[in-house]
Amino acid sequence: MARDTADSTEIESRDQLVAHLESGCKPREAWRIGTEHEKFGFYHDGHRPVPYAGPKGVRALLEGMQGLLGWEPIMDGENIIGLVDPVGGAAISLEPGGQFELSGAPLRSIHQTCREVHAHLAQVREIADPLGIGFLGLGMSPKWRREQTPVMPKSRYKIMSDYMPKVGSLGLDMMFRTCTVQVNLDFESEADMRDKMRIGLALQPIATALFANSPFTDGKPNGFVSYRAEIWRDTDADRTGMLPFAFADGFGFERYVDWALDVPIYLVVRDGRYHDMTSVTFRQFLDGRHPEGLPDPRPTMGDWKNHLSSLFPEVRLKTYLEMRGADGGPWRRICALPAFWVGLLYDDTSLSAARDMIADWTEAEREELRAAVPRSGLVTPFRRTTVLEIAREAVRLAQDGLRRRAVAGNGAPDETGYLAPLEETLALGRTPAESLLRQYQTRWGHSVEPIFDEYAY
Repeated sequence: MARDTADSTEIESRDQLVAHLESGCKPREAWRIGTEHEKFGFYHDGHRPVPYAGPKGVRALLEGMQGLLGWEPIMDGENIIGLVDPVGGAAISLEPGGQFELSGAPLRSIHQTCREVHAHLAQVREIADPLGIGFLGLGMSPKWRREQTPVMPKSRYKIMSDYMPKVGSLGLDMMFRTCTVQVNLDFESEADMRDKMRIGLALQPIATALFANSPFTDGKPNGFVSYRAEIWRDTDADRTGMLPFAFADGFGFERYVDWALDVPIYLVVRDGRYHDMTSVTFRQFLDGRHPEGLPDPRPTMGDWKNHLSSLFPEVRLKTYLEMRGADGGPWRRICALPAFWVGLLYDDTSLSAARDMIADWTEAEREELRAAVPRSGLVTPFRRTTVLEIAREAVRLAQDGLRRRAVAGNGAPDETGYLAPLEETLALGRTPAESLLRQYQTRWGHSVEPIFDEYAY
């Protein structure tokens, strides 16, 4: 989740909110790739979760990373809750259950992204190893129950934790027990944003199947290949989902703003203090409604930017687009996600082919895919074919797009090599989760403990 933004510019009209999104339009030469990934920290001794406090806790880890990197600390009161690179724009932050996140800098190529990931993981190990801490790339905490999971001292998470049970049954699991990999991409115009949004939404269940990696809960199989994706289906219907309005005629920045205005606000920040705003939508806030006693109740652009970051559709629009459907995974798959979406969406020919592929999919079909894929993955039927066949075509289009991009680096003529983990998944015809389940049922002896050794970064 993004760190909170401070921008005291007062909102005077809805047009400002639309203009903010429109300000994300960039010429093609300015397009960048931002990759975010989350991971579970654990103690090598006993595979226990890592609390915030203590000489070998998350706070000590962040302080060690600050000393190593020289990045600026992000504070919540007296607690360090993240770090930000004031030069490159990357950041390290904490998710509610202590999941450790790198929000990567906006980079020109996937080669640079992969170097960034390698460097980050090496830096984390340098500080974490002496503390006895390891990190695991999965979509769902495989072992710890919710009550065993530590709670990070971030004020925004207290407000969210109180609100989540009111709007869904699995929101707390989303907060405390899931991890994702996400890629952020640019757009040239409103029309370009519209195409990328629609393709991203329609194909997000395909990405979910390719990256499905969360088959265990509380130490045993949970019946899903991506339980993380299933959790999102019962988190908060107001702010999640497939955004059917994005496929309607005339969709653009204004329509997204109108949707966002009618979603309840989580919080606003005043003088460093977090105030619960869940009783009002942003539209009501603009109309003068707010909890009693709120200091300086005038809505600001900082409030709006923070609100946009508290919306969780399968593709999120800010001044860029966020592809949000993938489970956390091992380092090779961190690089595979941007490769998949960049190949599809940053090349005109592949984008056009992907647009044609999904052009006549109905709202009902898109929703059925989202509902079925978390359980059945690549074998999910769709029309007269399966998700596996759609995934093969999507990966082929991504390969072609990356080949045409022809961005050389790391000794390769282009970025197609980063799709290798997806090619392996397609060749096997099964999700990463199913490979984990096979090991669980055979050489792991129906135990999830080996995953902490074999799948740690």
